[in-house]
Amino acid sequence: MQRREFIERSIAGTVATCGWNLSTKYVHGRDPIQRSGPPRFEFGLAAYSLRQYFSYKKGVAQQPAKDGPAMDMIDFLDYCVSNNFDAAELTSYFFPPDADRDYFLRLKHAAYIRGVAISGTAIGNNFTVGSGPKLDAEITEAKQWIDRASLLGAPHIRFFAGTSRQLDGNPKRLDEAIDALSQCVKYAAQRGIMIGVENHGNLTPTQMLEIMRRIDSPWIGINLDTGNFHSNSPYKDLEKCIEYAVNIQVKVNMKTPEGKKYPADMERIGKILKNGNYQGYVILEYEEESPYQQIPRAFAELKRVL
Repeated sequence: MQRREFIERSIAGTVATCGWNLSTKYVHGRDPIQRSGPPRFEFGLAAYSLRQYFSYKKGVAQQPAKDGPAMDMIDFLDYCVSNNFDAAELTSYFFPPDADRDYFLRLKHAAYIRGVAISGTAIGNNFTVGSGPKLDAEITEAKQWIDRASLLGAPHIRFFAGTSRQLDGNPKRLDEAIDALSQCVKYAAQRGIMIGVENHGNLTPTQMLEIMRRIDSPWIGINLDTGNFHSNSPYKDLEKCIEYAVNIQVKVNMKTPEGKKYPADMERIGKILKNGNYQGYVILEYEEESPYQQIPRAFAELKRVL
């Protein structure tokens, strides 16, 4: 912070001396996250991994799949206990529509007495819809979920920035998304909640890093999803972003630019996390068939490589 203050004062003095007229506020580059000690990991499971067995999805009742037991969030916590996960990511999509303050506090209590950390929650916002009432509504709802994360005692909430399709049509929307994220980060910081922007919607590493460097707050980072860079060099993409990661979501498959799935190289993912000196939650997000049968196997492999 002393170095940063020195740089800013030096620039301010230079501007005053030279008589420059800057129309926009100076925004300096943001450094990657600095960590002390070796890499360390806490393993968790995303509720999204068992999405077809919940009774609600995004506030709408759904018929749980018949090939496994139906569940609510308490059942999900019990599943995490029975499979020795340290933590649970309580994806917002599967809360009942009438969930109120008492519900979130009961869930916080249930997790605590089970010894399961609530690593965070996750929302499906979109900040590249274009300025106007729709974007305003997205920001309002995002702030509501920050309040709910605070009730849960969740230290982290997964955000989306938007989609590359909307950015391709109007590059200005990245500025709008960054402004919306900045508003939410300021709101989250007041509640001690970290915002992790996921590499979702085909955003590139360049776009992700631009977001990180333009929002100068310690309360934002990347929710780095190992399966979300659908490029010809996804592992290099992950390496570019690992220094800003505040939460890791691991998928067992990757995708080509054409959308074809192929098995992830878990050994290589493990090396990226270790070489990047990542410290924090590593969340398994299982999206394939037969989750009840396959999640324990995927978890065992994840622990082995880390």
